[in-house]
Amino acid sequence: MKKHVMAALAGTVAGVIATTQIAGPLVAQEAMTDSSVYEQLDLFGDIFERVRSQYVEEVPTDKLITAAINGMLTSLDPHSSYLSAKDFEDMQVQTRGEFGGLGIEVTQEEGFIKVISPMDGTPAAKAGIQAGDFITHVNGEPVSGLMLDEAVEKMRGPIGSEIIITVVRQGTPEPFDVSIIRDTI
Repeated sequence: MKKHVMAALAGTVAGVIATTQIAGPLVAQEAMTDSSVYEQLDLFGDIFERVRSQYVEEVPTDKLITAAINGMLTSLDPHSSYLSAKDFEDMQVQTRGEFGGLGIEVTQEEGFIKVISPMDGTPAAKAGIQAGDFITHVNGEPVSGLMLDEAVEKMRGPIGSEIIITVVRQGTPEPFDVSIIRDTI
């Protein structure tokens, strides 16, 4: 009986030592990690509020949050990013392979939309749009100051609908309007 009591007492002492010497530091380390995460989140919240209240111009809250999420995801690898519901919908349109548009490949340069090239057989090519043309207005609205995807969105529309773009072409003294009927691209 004494052997069983001694074994139980020795097991209890060993358990207490293991708990205090091994498990204790692990629990403390986990608590410090949680504390560190919450401290970092507090720091993020402080910076977020300062940007919202003290930045030189007003920044929409949703834009800040989206940028923060994108920053976190793109820091993981170049292929991870966040898509808002609107961006996801746009991606679905682009990957579906078909939409109403003009048939031009564009980039943004000097605040305007620059035509890289019209696609053969598309409404833009048939209307005489050329590589190097600058699109300054869409349906009378300026595109300067718009993000590239916003300007592209303005050029897309229902198949068969008319769009008027204002073009600036090197060697042509004045900007000119071009009427194009959107088609399946």
